[in-house]
Amino acid sequence: MTDAPSPPTGPGAPARRHSLMVVLLVVCIGQFMVVLDVSVVNVALPAIQRNLGFTEANLQWVVTAYALTFGGLLLLGGRLADLFGRRRIFLVGLGLFTVASIAGGLAQNQTTLVAARALQGVGGAILSPATLTIITVTFTENRARARALGVWSAVAAGGGAAGALFGGVLTDLLSWRWILFINVPIGIAAIVIARVVIDESHGSGERQPLDVAGALTVTAGLVALVYGIVRTDQVPWGSAQTIGTLALAAVLLGAFVLIEARLASHPLVPLRMFASRALSGANASMFCFGAAMFGMWFFLTLYLQQVLGFSPLTTGYAFLPQTAAIAVAATVAGRLAPRIGPRPVIVVGALLAASGLFWLSFIGVGQSYWDNAFWGGVMSTFGMGLAFTPIALAATAGVRAHEAGLASGLVNTARQIGAAVGLAVLSTVVADHIRTDLALPRHGPVAASAAQARAIHAELVKTVSASGYAHGFAIAAGVALAGAVIALVIPALPKRPVAAVGAERLAALPVPAPEPA
Repeated sequence: MTDAPSPPTGPGAPARRHSLMVVLLVVCIGQFMVVLDVSVVNVALPAIQRNLGFTEANLQWVVTAYALTFGGLLLLGGRLADLFGRRRIFLVGLGLFTVASIAGGLAQNQTTLVAARALQGVGGAILSPATLTIITVTFTENRARARALGVWSAVAAGGGAAGALFGGVLTDLLSWRWILFINVPIGIAAIVIARVVIDESHGSGERQPLDVAGALTVTAGLVALVYGIVRTDQVPWGSAQTIGTLALAAVLLGAFVLIEARLASHPLVPLRMFASRALSGANASMFCFGAAMFGMWFFLTLYLQQVLGFSPLTTGYAFLPQTAAIAVAATVAGRLAPRIGPRPVIVVGALLAASGLFWLSFIGVGQSYWDNAFWGGVMSTFGMGLAFTPIALAATAGVRAHEAGLASGLVNTARQIGAAVGLAVLSTVVADHIRTDLALPRHGPVAASAAQARAIHAELVKTVSASGYAHGFAIAAGVALAGAVIALVIPALPKRPVAAVGAERLAALPVPAPEPA
């Protein structure tokens, strides 16, 4: 790896330090945009559904399209920066993300919006790894690099925290389209500054070929899998269309395994790494937690707005206690896991999350936010905050030091893929539950007028929707519980003080930022 020179200490040092701070600012803005766009869409989902006519099952594509391309291409994006230049790839990712934001904000139909969200995910998969790489090659002195990584982590966490509130403000005061348009001036400004202040650098040594085939087959396979699942709200599971789509997904995912195991000279995901129980258990647990938590944020958003009648802005405020809970829990986990080992912290966190999700399964019409939504939401996010950092620590401890970054990337990929596949399954099950319940014969009050009939029907839809979301929370609780059981596979790693944990492994840990869908 070709590093930038250490900051000089002579007469030019103040100016050089100033430029380094500008570099840090620019890359943090890029990471802020990526994390912000995961959570900012959350509170705008009901407005998007009304405006573009999404069904209950298809609405999840607004979230899933981003998660699939981001998760499927994240490891490839990390390779691009070293191969083609860190600054160049940073600018490409930032430009792609900005253009996709324009397209999404202008979308007049469901297909355009979903395609724009998928393109945003591609941009994010290119941009996010480049931001971290630029920091590591720009700040070469250990203490300065640690401070820079701390700022980067704080900004990334702030993006996740600010997303729900920003989304509520923009949707309430302007339109849901501004949750995407807000990226445009920020992205353009960052591109202009980055071209001036960021020096180009490349990875040193032999240029390794990119495993494009692996990245494309796994992403296409996951898209086919999710599409096949979601389409079951319109065509039966046993139909030729569903069977054909799921068979295509199996073929593509099987091809990915073959490519990684036998064909790729430099595989995107070296399968030998999964011989480590720590790495395999960590990734399987993170898959479950991604599915459970993205489902929780998705359904809780719909419940607060469509059942309790919250505005987008009020919904944004309602998510703030969860933001605080996950931040506090992540801090606690960061102190505990290196001392007592990651496995017990993961298991306790997963059990708390499962309990919180089970608490949410008791939501209903006529309740206040404080009855179940607040306490269940805070407990589940606190539990996940406890689990996320120890999972990454377990994964990176199970591999060689120079593979810690790849192991951390695999954990982040598992979370995104778990979110996409899990949300597809949960949203389809909930939509089917709501549709079936609405079709049941009912004997209620006879409407005296058309207006009264509409009011009775609206109340019925609220009741059935709340029941459907509660059903989704109950399933999510089971998924989180499965994550706790899987975590028992992780071996009891040596208990070490924080100072003894390798710098490479700490730097590789993903940011435990709250990421509402």
